[in-house]
Amino acid sequence: MKRVLFVVLFVVGVLFALSTVSGLANRGVYDSIVIDFREDLLPGQLDQALGAIAQQFKVQPQLNSIFSQADHLYILPGDAHTLKALRRSALKQSTESISPNYIYQAFEVPNDPEYGKQWNMRSINVESAWDETHGNGVTVAVIDTGISQVPDLNESKLVAGYDFVNDREDATDDNGHGTHVAGTIAQSTNNSFGVAGIAYEATLMPLKVLSQSGGGTVADIAEAVRYAADHGAGVINLSLGGGGDADVLREAIDYAYSKGVVIVAAAGNSSDSSAAFPARYPNVISVAALGPSGAKAPYSNFGAGVDISAPGGFMGEDENPLGGILQNTIDPETGESVFRAFQGTSMAAPHVAGVAALVKAVGIEEPEAIAAVLKQSARKIPDDDLNHYGAGQLDAAAAVKLALKGQITVRDFFRWLQQNGYLNLRFWIDGGVVALPPKLAMVLGSYLLAFLLRNYLPWFSFSLSSGLVMGSTGLFFLKGFYIFDLPHYPFRLMGSSIPELGSAIQGSAALHPVFASVLIPFGLVALFLGHRSLKWFAVGATLGVAACLAISAVIDPTMMWLGNGAIARLFLGVNALLCLGLATLAAKAAYNSEVGRA
Repeated sequence: MKRVLFVVLFVVGVLFALSTVSGLANRGVYDSIVIDFREDLLPGQLDQALGAIAQQFKVQPQLNSIFSQADHLYILPGDAHTLKALRRSALKQSTESISPNYIYQAFEVPNDPEYGKQWNMRSINVESAWDETHGNGVTVAVIDTGISQVPDLNESKLVAGYDFVNDREDATDDNGHGTHVAGTIAQSTNNSFGVAGIAYEATLMPLKVLSQSGGGTVADIAEAVRYAADHGAGVINLSLGGGGDADVLREAIDYAYSKGVVIVAAAGNSSDSSAAFPARYPNVISVAALGPSGAKAPYSNFGAGVDISAPGGFMGEDENPLGGILQNTIDPETGESVFRAFQGTSMAAPHVAGVAALVKAVGIEEPEAIAAVLKQSARKIPDDDLNHYGAGQLDAAAAVKLALKGQITVRDFFRWLQQNGYLNLRFWIDGGVVALPPKLAMVLGSYLLAFLLRNYLPWFSFSLSSGLVMGSTGLFFLKGFYIFDLPHYPFRLMGSSIPELGSAIQGSAALHPVFASVLIPFGLVALFLGHRSLKWFAVGATLGVAACLAISAVIDPTMMWLGNGAIARLFLGVNALLCLGLATLAAKAAYNSEVGRA
C-alpha cells in the first residue's frame, strides 16, 4: 500500500511540475481553434461536418484564408472548453488535427533604420534575448582608443573614464576603433536613428589605452584593467592584443577576475593557430571571429586558447561593407560622426562582452559562471578539429535563457568542463577532436595485418608495435590537446598517423596525397631495412599506413586535390595494397636476414 501511495504522489508531483515550471508549461494564448479536415473528404462529407459544428457550437467555421480551401483548414472561435469538446466529438474521424490557434508575438525588433544591415545581431539571436533583458545595471569597460559621444551614443549611459595614454580624465576617441566597439556593446537603440547595440541599457566606461595610431603599452592596459575593476565595471572588453606575455598584465587580469569582473578579449587577426595575448590568459574569454556565413573569418586566430566565436565580419577583397560590422563611430581624419563597417576579432569580442552584460543583468554574478553560461549555450560546431570556434558560436537568446534558470554555479562550471571540455578525455578521443571508432579500427587493422605476417615478425617487439601505432593512428588523443601558453601544432604532429602528417602541417582535415601513399613507408623501409631494430619499426609503420589508408578509403576519403569521391577512394585503396605488399616483402627479407645471421 505504501508503494502504491508513493507512486501516486510521485505522478501527481510530476504533473504539478509540468503544469507550473516555466518553459515546460508554456501553453500559449489563443481565442480560436484550428480545424484541419482531411484533404480526401468529399464535398458532401465536408459540408456535413461543418454543419454539425455550426449546430453544436452555434458558430459557422470559416476558411482561414483564400488559400485554405485545398487544405480544408478552418477556424472556429473558442476557448479550452471548445477545444476539449471538439476533440471528444466524432470529428476526429474526419480531421487531421484539432489544435489551438495560438497567438504569437513579434520578438522585440528595434526601430533603428539601419538595423536591417546588422546581420550580426540576428546571427546571435539577440532579439529573443531582448525580451528578457537589455543589460541595465551592468557597467562595461571598453579598454581601447576611447569613446566619442557620436549621435548614436547620445542615449547610451556613460560613466567617467580615464585616458592612460595622455594621463588625463578625458577619454575621447581619436581613432574610431573604441567608439565602434562601444557601439556594438551599447549603441543607443530604439531611438529611431542609426543602428542598435546588444546591451543597450548597460553603462559604458571609456578607458583609453591605445593612441590615435592604434598602439598602446601593456603598462597602460594593465592599469586600465585595475581601474575598471576598482570603479565598478562588471565586464571588461579588450579588443586589442599582441604576442608578448607580460606579468604586469596577467596580474592585473587576475586581480579583476578575483573581484568578479568578466574579461573578454579578441583572439587576434593573424590567422595563427593560437590566441594572442591577453586573450590567451586563463581568466579571459577569448573570442574568434565569424564571417556573415557563420564560418570562421579567414583572418581570425584559432586553436589554442580560443573559447568561443562571434560575428567579426568579413568584407572580402572588394571591401563590401555589408559583410562587416556596422556601428556609429568617428572618422579619425576629421573627427566627424560616420556609420562605418569594420571587420576583425576586435568586432567579435564586444558581441561576447555585450551578451555577458545581458547574462550578468539577469542575476549571474561570478565570472566563471558567466563564462560557463556563454559556452554551454553556444551553438556547437561538429568536427571542429582545429578549434576554429571554441565552445561554439555565440547565442545571446540561449545564454539568457540558460542564465534565467539560475542553476549555474562554480561546481556546475567544472562539471561542464569535465563533461564537454578540456578536462574530459572523451573530448580528445571521442567525437570532440578525434573520433574514436575509426582510430580503433585503424590500430586494430594494423595488428590484424601484422598477425597475417606473424611467421616473419617479432610479435612482442616494441619497435614493431610502435611502428604499427605511429603508422596507423599516431598518438591520436594528443591532436586536440591544448596546453596553455603552448602552440598546438606539436601536439597535432605527434597525434597524427603517417598519412595524416600532411594534413597536420597544412592545417586541414584532408589527407595529402604524398603522405597518404606508399612513398613514406617505402622510404622508411629503404632506410632502415638493414638496421637491427628499426627495420621492424619500418615494417610496422608500413602495415599501419596500409590499415589507415584502407579505413580512410571506406570511412572518409577526403583528399587534397582529389576530393572525396571514387578517385580518392581508388587512390587510397591502391596505396593500401601497395603498402601491404611492401610490408610483406620487407618482413620476409628482415626475417631471412636474421635467420641467416643466426
